[in-house]
Amino acid sequence: MKICIYGAGAIGGYMAVMLKRSGVDVSLVARGPHLAAIRERGLKLLIDGRELTAEMPATRNAAELGPQDYVINGLKAHQAWESAEDMAPLLGDHTAVVTMQNGVPWWYFHGLEGPHADLRLQSVDPGDRQWNAIGPERVIGGTVYPATEIAEPGVVRHIYGDAFGLGEPNRRRTARLAKLADAIDASGLRARVYDDIRDDIWLKLWGNLCFNPISALTRATLDVIATDPATRALAKSMMLEAQAIGETFGATFKVGVERRIDGAAKVGAHRTSMLQDVEAGKAIELDALLSAVQEMGRLAKVATPNIDLVLGLTRQMGRSLGLYPTFPEPVSEDAPLAKAANG
Repeated sequence: MKICIYGAGAIGGYMAVMLKRSGVDVSLVARGPHLAAIRERGLKLLIDGRELTAEMPATRNAAELGPQDYVINGLKAHQAWESAEDMAPLLGDHTAVVTMQNGVPWWYFHGLEGPHADLRLQSVDPGDRQWNAIGPERVIGGTVYPATEIAEPGVVRHIYGDAFGLGEPNRRRTARLAKLADAIDASGLRARVYDDIRDDIWLKLWGNLCFNPISALTRATLDVIATDPATRALAKSMMLEAQAIGETFGATFKVGVERRIDGAAKVGAHRTSMLQDVEAGKAIELDALLSAVQEMGRLAKVATPNIDLVLGLTRQMGRSLGLYPTFPEPVSEDAPLAKAANG
């Protein structure tokens, strides 16, 4: 089995070391000092008091690696959009692409029946770039639960968690899905296979769409946002708006909103990824977390006043800091953006 980790950062590097050490033929697409360190010394994983090192092909140019059985895309949503065509050399006739981005994925309406089947979400895939370059039929949806970080170039530190959600957009239990899940389980990681991966995507997104922007705006940690009466109320209102949208399109929420917020509070003084990006001067991953939900709300005719407010404030903050928009052109704020498969 040949697996390329495209975007071998903290999560991708964690997966790469575990899979490689279990016997999988793993290669990496990375960049910068991280790539240079991997080439020189291998990729090191700090986990449970141990140092695990794995050597594997690593490059910035995917053409050096050739077609793969699976490509696991570990980039952030805006980076995945920017690099869609660069993935072409990795894609053979039967290559599956596993999307591991936070938020609403670009392929969301592929495999769904009804009036919105194969709609393309322009807030996360402007110009249908990924839809055309990769193709939704290649996709296996993924969700990420571990927390990891790059301790230094070439070194990934594992903080907690080992589970990854997987599922086919068409809700089928395919052979390619089963083979990938088996490989992940055999590596010491855990694969959770879902009949509808969208339910798990919404469960993660439910918290991310409110906690991330609120933290970026206020600089507050997760425990504060979830317990302060004002920010907790705002988060709850945003989550209820999102739940109404998700349920309109068939998603199931198996956890109540209060329990979901309480769970976030128990995480403690955690700085969300968006807050970390703001503090580091990196582009914020806003469109997949909020713009796409707003876009789906318009399609569903669900009012989103709290989502609209927080999205507008976070956009302006991002623009003032030079961290947004992450796509070449800001998405329209006046009309639904998704378009049908025929364009």
